[in-house]
Amino acid sequence: MNDNIAIKVDHLSKTFTNQKAVDNVSFTVKEGEIFGLLGPNGAGKTTLLRMITTLLKPTDGTVTVFGHDIEKDDKLARSTFGVTGQYASVDEDLSAKENLMIFSRLNGFSKKSSLARTDELLKEFSLENSADKSIKEFSGGMRRRLDLAISLITRPALIFLDEPTTGLDPRTRSQMWDTIRSLVKQGSTIFLTTQYLEEADKLANRVAVIDHGKLIKIGTPDQLKHDTGESTLSLKVLDDNSIHQAAEILQIELNSKPQIINNTIIVKFKNSEQAIKGLFQLKNSKINISDLIIQEPSLDDAFMALTVGKN
Repeated sequence: MNDNIAIKVDHLSKTFTNQKAVDNVSFTVKEGEIFGLLGPNGAGKTTLLRMITTLLKPTDGTVTVFGHDIEKDDKLARSTFGVTGQYASVDEDLSAKENLMIFSRLNGFSKKSSLARTDELLKEFSLENSADKSIKEFSGGMRRRLDLAISLITRPALIFLDEPTTGLDPRTRSQMWDTIRSLVKQGSTIFLTTQYLEEADKLANRVAVIDHGKLIKIGTPDQLKHDTGESTLSLKVLDDNSIHQAAEILQIELNSKPQIINNTIIVKFKNSEQAIKGLFQLKNSKINISDLIIQEPSLDDAFMALTVGKN
């Protein structure tokens, strides 16, 4: 990843009738990074993606892709990227090889070049053994790999992946993650929208969260988790008579109301210093504990904190 800018979104807005689907959004995507876009249903993700990929005209603001304005230089902008939705417009009655050949020719490749590029992509996406099968016989994972292969025929520098692993089983999803990481190693920039927060956490260098059309937060997954999520401390108190005393100490030091389940105390906290002080006070009070577990906040926690109940 370098500091060159692949995408620059500047004060972008889109209004439909009297409703603002995207409201004054600004961010940049660096070359060579995986940039994740997250948001609840109806948050404006699809509208934002359609504007950046030149499919929808903005009401206000500008977008440049590798320096090309999407309105003034739309053809040049489009030539730099590929888009993979949940399903590409393939012919279900044709084979994977035939579909790749057709899309290659549509992209201006000669017959010889189309055949060479098709063979490259079939090998890269482990579809060689299924090259002559009808698409109707493909599993969900095979179909999704073909969709991605089609979007990469022209070797675009920027790839938009719109929920690329929706509906896939965990094993196939993991294979797709490896493919996406491989694309970045080869020099691609990835713009990823996903409904799986774990996917964004595992793949994205940075994540933008939007809700009600507004950009709520942007940063690395770790930054979002630690800025907006809370860690959880769980421990068992060995002496039943000390449980409530231990809970009071932790409530004071961690500034959070503990939950007591049998002889286990569970309490949220924002930073590690609070937890250390709380445990130190338990030791000073001669309260013996066991089964200490500290669980870091997840991206799910951060997402919920950022979006639930926001107006």
